[in-house]
Amino acid sequence: MMNVTVCQSCGMPLTSAEQFGTEMDGSPTREYCIYCYKDGKFEQPGMSLEGMIEMCTTILKQEGLDEESARSMLRNQLPYLKRWQSAGSITPTDKTGSDAPASSSDAADAANNASFSREPVRYVTLPGKRLAGLSARTTNAIEMSGEGSIGALWARYFASEHIPAPEAARYGCYSDYTDGIAGEYTILVGHEIGAEDSLPEGFDEVLLPPATYAVFTSRTGPMVEVVSELWGAVWAWEHQSDRTFTGDFEYYDERSLDPGNMQVDVYIAVKERR
Repeated sequence: MMNVTVCQSCGMPLTSAEQFGTEMDGSPTREYCIYCYKDGKFEQPGMSLEGMIEMCTTILKQEGLDEESARSMLRNQLPYLKRWQSAGSITPTDKTGSDAPASSSDAADAANNASFSREPVRYVTLPGKRLAGLSARTTNAIEMSGEGSIGALWARYFASEHIPAPEAARYGCYSDYTDGIAGEYTILVGHEIGAEDSLPEGFDEVLLPPATYAVFTSRTGPMVEVVSELWGAVWAWEHQSDRTFTGDFEYYDERSLDPGNMQVDVYIAVKERR
């Protein structure tokens, strides 16, 4: 598996060798794409984080994503990439960038966001799980293009008559990877069921094997912000080589009942820690 799955400058998924940037000697680098990094240097060395966000927003708009969603996603992902971390860039939660006194709400936000870690908050080993729900095959490139299926799956799932009570935990499960994050995978939106339970009509299932997981936990905030921010941290995590791709999942429990003010965990399957 690749150690880096997205360009650490613009966030573009690196799905083929032709997309890799190059070092001075012409050798490929898996850290950056060819559009950002060529012959050992950045193509636009003076580019700021805000400039990159605006440029990528324009590209995503051309690919069909609405401007607000594109900019929000980029603001929550790009600051965690290597180029912008090393440049001392602001994080998505730096609201002012000035010495202006914080309001009470800003202070509350700061206290909450201070607990958001770009590293796993813990490692856990869990038994196998049987998940039931609605699924589709997709790729990160498709989802980022605005033609993805994940949003529609969530809508169809919550419209189903086969879902449990609102307080039951929900899963966004990623499995059956063909090439890690670079290739196709199955996304299933659903909930956990027992080994002996009958599968609801029209539902699919995923059987997750027993596994050890690195658990990333978001801050509390709007769903569209915190989920993309959390995946940005996962993609920028320096231990990509620890991932096993046996099945990863987003875990939505009682902390996630209010989409405008929620917290979510992402469980990333990893090699057993020694």
